[in-house]
Formats: sequence, C-alpha cells, structure tokens
Amino acid sequence: MQIGDVNLGKTPLFLAPMEDVTDLSFRFICKHYGADMMYTEFVSSDGLIRDAKKTLKKLEIKDEERPVGVQIYGHLTDVMVQAARIAEQARPDVIDINFGCPVRKIAARGAGAGILCNVPLMVEMTRAVVDAVQLPVTVKTRLGWDEQSKNIVEIAERLQDAGIAAITIHGRTRAQLYKGEADWTLIGEVKNNPRMHIPVVGNGDIASVEMAAEMFNRYGVDGIMIGRATYGRPWIFAEIKHYLRTGEPMPPLNVSQKVALAKMHLAKSVEYKGIPVGILEMRRHLSHYFKCLPDFKPTRMTLVTSLDMDELMQTLDDIETRYANFSSPDLWQIS
Repeated sequence: MQIGDVNLGKTPLFLAPMEDVTDLSFRFICKHYGADMMYTEFVSSDGLIRDAKKTLKKLEIKDEERPVGVQIYGHLTDVMVQAARIAEQARPDVIDINFGCPVRKIAARGAGAGILCNVPLMVEMTRAVVDAVQLPVTVKTRLGWDEQSKNIVEIAERLQDAGIAAITIHGRTRAQLYKGEADWTLIGEVKNNPRMHIPVVGNGDIASVEMAAEMFNRYGVDGIMIGRATYGRPWIFAEIKHYLRTGEPMPPLNVSQKVALAKMHLAKSVEYKGIPVGILEMRRHLSHYFKCLPDFKPTRMTLVTSLDMDELMQTLDDIETRYANFSSPDLWQIS
C-alpha cells in the first residue's frame, strides 16, 4: 500500500487517532508492537490558528514513530486551509482530514461527521486543503449521516476526484455513534468500485486477529485501522501480524511482559511530559494492562493515585513477583 511516497507494504495496520489516548508515548508503544502508521490525537483547526498551546503540543512528532499523520478537523474551509499549512510545518508524513468524529459538540457545528450533511462543502474543503499543502492528504469518514443516507460510495469517488491520496472508512453512520455493529459491506463496495484507484482502509470493530484477517480477505481493503481495541492492548498489532503470517494465534503476553511494557510506557510518558503530567496521563493506561489479575484492587489504587516514580516502579516489580505463576491465556487475550 502506498500513500504518496510512503510505502506501507502489504496489509498494513493503522493506529486510529484518539483524543487523550494516542499521545507520543502511546504511539511509541504501538510502534514497538508493529503499528505500520499512526496518527496524532485529532487537532482542532480553530485551536491551531489561535496558537492554542495544548493544540500545538499535539503536533509534536518523533522520527522513530514515522510514518505518522496529523489529523485536523473543523467546519470552515479557510480555517482548515490555514490549519493544514501550520500542521505541515510539523513535518508529518500525511495530513488527514477528520470527517468522521460523531461527538455532538463537534458534529453539531458541521465539523467531523457533521459535514456528511453537506457533501458539496466536504468536497470543496478537501480540494482546498489538497491544493494548500505539499504533503499527501487523506480523509477519514463514515458511511453517511444516518441509515437513510449511506452515500459513502459516491462520497469516496468525489473525494478521490478532489485529490486525496487515500481514504479510511468507519463502518457506521454518524447517527450510530459507536453503537451496534460496524457494517463493512459498503467499505467493500468502495474498495471494489472500478472507479476507485486510491487505497481504501477499513475501520470499525476490529477486536480480534480473526476479524482482521476476515476483513482483509472478504473485502480486499488495502489496510485496517484499529482504535478502541488498542486501549489496554497495544500489542494487538503484533497479534494480528503473527496471525496473518502463520495462521496461528500469538502466545498471549505473560505478567513479566506486561510489566516490562508498563515500565517502558511510563518511562516514555515521563520523558516526553515530565512529572507529574507524564504520570497523571499514564493512569488511564497502567491499570488497564493488568485488569484481569485477581485480587488486584489495592495494587490498582496505587497505580492510579501515586505520583512517585519510584513507588510506581516498585509496584510494577511487585506485580511481576506476586503474579509470576499466574496463567490464564483466555483472560490475557481479552485484556
């Protein structure tokens, strides 16, 4: 699969942009476990052009995580163009436009998935961003606004004509939010549309290695993007690659491997953000890595309350010692 000059190889796996999750340290971990391409947390175009400190911080990229894309969202074409030019200065490999976020406060003002109600504006905005930057521009969107307007086949053609280099499609409408099952049949229709010549990446409900393999085989998508299933399980990329390569499940991570992962993630978070921020923002991850361990509540409380790096590292060592003989592959696989 190729996006501009970026060669991602066969059956690449993408880390979806997720607010408050896909920061530098989490992207480092996902890269370590085999993610082929990643995206920053999605970035407000309004925040970028106002030089909002928190928004600008999201543009920070490390060479070791490449290829990486910056995803921007907004509802005004001229503001999106300015934001794309600012994002380009951060030297990502791709500029991605978010036309898929279903969150009410974003969609209600016509940004994210809200623009699915105005396809002409969607196309106009895309063409303007493509013309404004030198980097490849990609789009992430949904099947349509609601059940009565699943017009993704037409939308994909029009966005391709506007100059995008690839499209990622989440298999739900905006009205569905994240409820129900993702429908990949229309993603397959886009991919198998003879008019389409750009890569098509599928997204939605990829929570197992078997499902990832099935989506590649059944619908012929060029790549798969994984979002919520990576939270607490960033090694899912390695699991999928192992399964695609061998046809067999990868041995589940044991406690020692998870402790090593947690230490590496915590150290990177502190390296990038310092103390206490690096520790505070790790809390959402630390307990998730060990959520299937029995009698874990007191230890979990330490992981989500302590601001002392030495105490946290000692707690992780204690987990490794205490649960050295714990073995339940079924639990680890759903953790």
